[in-house]
Amino acid sequence: MIKSSLDLDLINIAKDVIKIEAEEVTNLAERIDESFVKAVDFIYECKSRVIVTGMGKSGLIGRKISATLASTGTPSLSLHPAEAFHGDLGMVQPSDVVLALSNSGETEEIVRLLPIIKKIGAKLISMVGRIDSTMAKYSDVVLDASIRREACPLGLAPTSSTTVSLVLGDALAIAVYRKKGFKVEDFAFYHPGGNLGKKLLRVEDLMRTGKDHPVVEEDMLIKDVLLAVTRAKAGAATVIDGDGKMIGFFTDGDLRRAIERDEKMIQKPVKLYMTRNPYSIKPDCLATEALKTLKMKRIDELPVVDDAGYPIGIIAEGDLLGL
Repeated sequence: MIKSSLDLDLINIAKDVIKIEAEEVTNLAERIDESFVKAVDFIYECKSRVIVTGMGKSGLIGRKISATLASTGTPSLSLHPAEAFHGDLGMVQPSDVVLALSNSGETEEIVRLLPIIKKIGAKLISMVGRIDSTMAKYSDVVLDASIRREACPLGLAPTSSTTVSLVLGDALAIAVYRKKGFKVEDFAFYHPGGNLGKKLLRVEDLMRTGKDHPVVEEDMLIKDVLLAVTRAKAGAATVIDGDGKMIGFFTDGDLRRAIERDEKMIQKPVKLYMTRNPYSIKPDCLATEALKTLKMKRIDELPVVDDAGYPIGIIAEGDLLGL
């Protein structure tokens, strides 16, 4: 509920900022051309790192672009242009690609670096708001990040300009990793922590193997199966045939049902009471898929088998907590 005319003014200000910045991003899309392709090729072919530099707000955007590149498989680091003159310029190598950000294209700290970058021999990509600027003239590739107006009513605070640079940086990173054939597996490798990392984990990353995975032969007596399950501190056992392939799964549910039918069942072979053709999962499946299967089938554990049907592990709902 709107409380006053001031509240309404604030809402309209917010809407105007969003509309202005969205319009500038739309304009950016219309300027993507062969220069963008050349920039992607430079980064794709780079055997070293992408060094991203910018001053002030452009520097903050540059740090985000560098982080996005690194997280999508392109080695990258951020270089503060002022610190570069106090030793950090040693980060830049001839095999690097430098991505420099500046709305004016005349940022003093960066302009002073340009002759040295060229002398080092690194490729230079500039992301600028003026394609006739000093930075643009020194660059191997110029990316037009110009805007018509900032979202700031005074036209002073970097708003539209930083948004456009951020979006253009995202476009570069995504285009590069698409060209590299970056896969979900690669993304998971670079994001091992946090909720995102958990969602990208594979079953093989979490499954229990070796002594923690009880594997029993079909003729083993139930009492011995129970001992194997207890030693492994598991809740079920994978049952194999004479060739070592999985033919069943013996769970605590199977045990309870068997006891109800036959109190002397612990002296009988597990093949009489196991679940035949149980649900199973492959090691390269996402852990979230395993959790979904467990919940849908209302079971506590799943055997993990390879393509040939041999058991290689076991995964339980408890192993997947937090996904």
